[in-house]
Amino acid sequence: MRSISRVCDVSINTVSKLLIDAGEACADFHYDNVRNVPSKRVQCDEIWSFCYSKQKNVADAEAAPFGAGNLWTWTALDPDNKLIVSWMVGDRDADTANVFIDDLKDRLAGRVQLTTDGHEAYLEAVAGAFSDRPVDYGMLVKLYGASETKTPERKYSPAECVGAKKRRITGNPDRKHISTSHVERSNLTMRMSMRRFTRLTNAFSKKIDNHCHALSLYFVWYNFCRIHKTLRVTPAMSAGLSDTVRDMEWVVSLIDERAPKPGPRGPYKKRNP
Repeated sequence: MRSISRVCDVSINTVSKLLIDAGEACADFHYDNVRNVPSKRVQCDEIWSFCYSKQKNVADAEAAPFGAGNLWTWTALDPDNKLIVSWMVGDRDADTANVFIDDLKDRLAGRVQLTTDGHEAYLEAVAGAFSDRPVDYGMLVKLYGASETKTPERKYSPAECVGAKKRRITGNPDRKHISTSHVERSNLTMRMSMRRFTRLTNAFSKKIDNHCHALSLYFVWYNFCRIHKTLRVTPAMSAGLSDTVRDMEWVVSLIDERAPKPGPRGPYKKRNP
């Protein structure tokens, strides 16, 4: 942000305000327009990051703001259209899972096959959200082995996956489609596209609100502006939510449409002394 303010010769507050305006405009657009998605399959996962400081340092941090510590971004991806159908920022707990799955259900047009990892919070969330609607739900439970190395870099490498179990939870999910590979690859794209998700840097989010604004902007850009290499169209076009490729000028127009319109100006009146 500081480098952009220097290159453009504007105040960093201007850059920050533009990020906030863009985030709010994109959040409203996603909320209103990513609806009645004709998905047949959906994969869900969570990606970790942190705000202000890591969780273990929050207690000793000076003037830690609200939301400091661990942050989890929950995403729901249509593996056929590569569309991010729903997303949520919060803790990795049952409350966030319930809100996330409720929001996902409201955006789907019909019956889907839903796949999640083995996180137990999904069980109650899916059962509650789809209590009045059929869903084919399966879980992919990965099995990890103990790390054999004792070197310091083991902290930054995941344990070796030694196997996975496919569990049918409700409905009749197709076993060959009980997978989270596509949404996990989408999480990698997030880490590579947003600097604040990069590990071992000082680029992490300092405020949870700005973290959400950046995510709102990213997901609208990903769904409506970025041409997917395999699909050769944007995910929104593949899903039938858009008829053309959008660009950043279009994103700016969302900001302008949301900005309050100036009122009429009357004649200047001199104040009485």
